[in-house]
Amino acid sequence: MKVDALVYEIGSTTTLVNAFTNLKSDNPEFLGQGQARTTVLEGDVTIGLQAALVDLKHNLGVKEIEADEIYATSSAAGGLKMTVHGLVYDMTVKAAQNAALGAGANLHLITSGKLTETELVKIKSIKPNIILIAGGVDYGEKETALYNSEMIARLCLNIPVIYAGNCVIQDEVKNIFRNYQQDAYLFITENVYPRIDELNVLKCREIIQSVFEKHIIHAQGMEKVRSVVNHHIIPTPGAVMECAILLYERIGDLIVFDVGGATTDLHSVTPGNQDISKKQISPEPLAKRTVEGDLGVYINRHSIIDKIGLQSLTNELQYTEKELTEIINNYQVYPNNRQLPLVERLTYEAIKIALERHAGSFRNIYGASGRQTYAEGKDLTNVKYVIGTGGALTRLPNRIKILQRVLQTQNPLKLMPPKEAEVLIDHDYIMASCGVLSLKYPEAAYKLIVKSLKSR
Repeated sequence: MKVDALVYEIGSTTTLVNAFTNLKSDNPEFLGQGQARTTVLEGDVTIGLQAALVDLKHNLGVKEIEADEIYATSSAAGGLKMTVHGLVYDMTVKAAQNAALGAGANLHLITSGKLTETELVKIKSIKPNIILIAGGVDYGEKETALYNSEMIARLCLNIPVIYAGNCVIQDEVKNIFRNYQQDAYLFITENVYPRIDELNVLKCREIIQSVFEKHIIHAQGMEKVRSVVNHHIIPTPGAVMECAILLYERIGDLIVFDVGGATTDLHSVTPGNQDISKKQISPEPLAKRTVEGDLGVYINRHSIIDKIGLQSLTNELQYTEKELTEIINNYQVYPNNRQLPLVERLTYEAIKIALERHAGSFRNIYGASGRQTYAEGKDLTNVKYVIGTGGALTRLPNRIKILQRVLQTQNPLKLMPPKEAEVLIDHDYIMASCGVLSLKYPEAAYKLIVKSLKSR
């Protein structure tokens, strides 16, 4: 069978292979999906990939599949590991953090000011895939970014380093890395915080994904995947963000929940309410991602169970303690009917907490002129659509009710989406695939994801 494109999506727990055709036409088509367990623990992610391909062939009723183009997204083995280093946390560091998260990174260390010896030791032990250095507005403070560049170059880690700080010291940064024979690993882009209260994260996000494509082998077996992928390979969260931005440009303000086995990601693409923006303490990016590393419904299920409490779970789900303990001890990647109520409850909790952490809030400050109300963080009050993707929210029977229930949980001090926001589900589970396809076929990707959101 001949298809236009295959997209490999290698997740922390599940590997998918999606097949597409007619990408150059007005009627692109999603043909089908194969899935298997991700096999990082076996030492080679391609084992799971081949099993997913076999499943795809079975589902399509064919013996062979030939694809003109092959793409990939991945969040296996911790995904894109990054560390971020800037000058002031609420300014350059926060801007760099937003750029990295928007590109699909998992941040393992964030520092402000000059790096300490302890922090340098942490960087070495983390073994990040990419290091991001920021610091100083354009034509402003230079010393911290230069110092941090020197310290990182001196480590001679032979990994990509992106400089996105004060533009006037770019040549000096180049010389520093050249002196330590690390210049081949240095990438320079526009300042993520060029002026006070101005974010400029788009270029940095793009270069992070570009560097990822060229340099990343982040799970055992990925070098084999790279050898058969003839088009883009980007982090799965970054691909979901690309699709979210594509949708925002066509349908308006939205948020996307992606509940996985290891993490829960929340992507928001909205400028917020104009009246609230006048009260903002600091700028927020149009497109923002937060990742909750303690909120996964498989690998990190015990973290969510602990937050809810075993007694509360037994009462809510009407299990005996013995029944609940047995279900938890025999917990499966693909839940059976007995496990489903627990997975749905964990999914709801993950979404609720992720939304609370992502959304901004009103803040009262008291001064000589009395109480002043300000807004801090991401404003979600203009959101029109709430989209669910990921293994849990595309497969659970009560996925729509779970999202609707979360929307009913309102806090007058939080900048939450309105209760009447429309809930949409990525029924075909192709949002990440559409994101990576959109880099070459934006119109086809848009039509494919719209079909998935409307399908029942």
